[in-house]
Amino acid sequence: MRAMLCHQHGGVESLEAGELPDPVPSDQEVIIEIHACGLNFPDVLMIAGKYQTQPPLPFAPGAEVAGVITACGAGVQTLSPGQRVLAYCGHGGLAEQVAVPAAQVLPIPERMPFEEAAAFLLTFGTSWHALKQRAALRAGETLLVLGAAGGVGLAAVELGKLVGARVLAIASSEEKRDLVAAHGADAVRDYADLRASIGEFTGGRGIDVVFDPVGGSMFEQALRSCAWNGRALVIGFAGGEIPRVPMNLPLLKGASIVGVFWGSFVAREPEVARANHLELLEHYAAGRLRVHVGATYPLAQSAEALAVLAGRGAMGKVVVTP
Repeated sequence: MRAMLCHQHGGVESLEAGELPDPVPSDQEVIIEIHACGLNFPDVLMIAGKYQTQPPLPFAPGAEVAGVITACGAGVQTLSPGQRVLAYCGHGGLAEQVAVPAAQVLPIPERMPFEEAAAFLLTFGTSWHALKQRAALRAGETLLVLGAAGGVGLAAVELGKLVGARVLAIASSEEKRDLVAAHGADAVRDYADLRASIGEFTGGRGIDVVFDPVGGSMFEQALRSCAWNGRALVIGFAGGEIPRVPMNLPLLKGASIVGVFWGSFVAREPEVARANHLELLEHYAAGRLRVHVGATYPLAQSAEALAVLAGRGAMGKVVVTP
């Protein structure tokens, strides 16, 4: 089968077209014919050799896919060939087929296009785990979303509104801010004078929950503007810089700095994670959530697609369609 392969760690331009053997399912696996692969910032880190978990070289990046099951292992009881599904595969998505443990595969609603299905699981799954389990966001609280026009940022905006929070979203360009506003944020601002924007939005009280997938200096500014008992969620470092903050800040604010690692959550608490994902798919089927696919690329242009992501040019999700 065709695949885009990383033979040595480096920039996304190092990906090369190649071939891998057609996968064969083990006892508890299914084979998915891939119709769409959603790209995420961890794919960029994995190609660079900087992610928390690294597959052996060579490998095809791409952690989430959507498509049709073509074969099932002998021990698979809940899925069958012909089903339309989405799946978390960790890597291997930039190819024509992939073998995935059945426990990481979910049927998708009939109305859900493959491109949206491939853009759904990691973004909405991460954001829902962050807001539900890690921050315990409640109706009436205030939520600050940094990097709000990216995949997890847009998902956090929608889920914050679904919970009943008031959402202040931050994005770097007018085009991105228009997109975020269309997804329901109560207020949208740029990064200039973040603390003033938070003060204005909260009437000087401070923000209850910070959702930060960007990192860098904005994290400390947001933490300084937390309300009493605020929760600052560390989602990732798409900006490239891991923040170093004075630890007297959470002490003075009675605030918490809370890590969010969706991949480990799925591995360590699979039943809770699956319940989250089924809940999200129900919200999608009911029309309460919208997936924004900002751009699609053919398999041969995977490096270009990943470059958009690495350069923080993505609006919503970037998807590759083999």
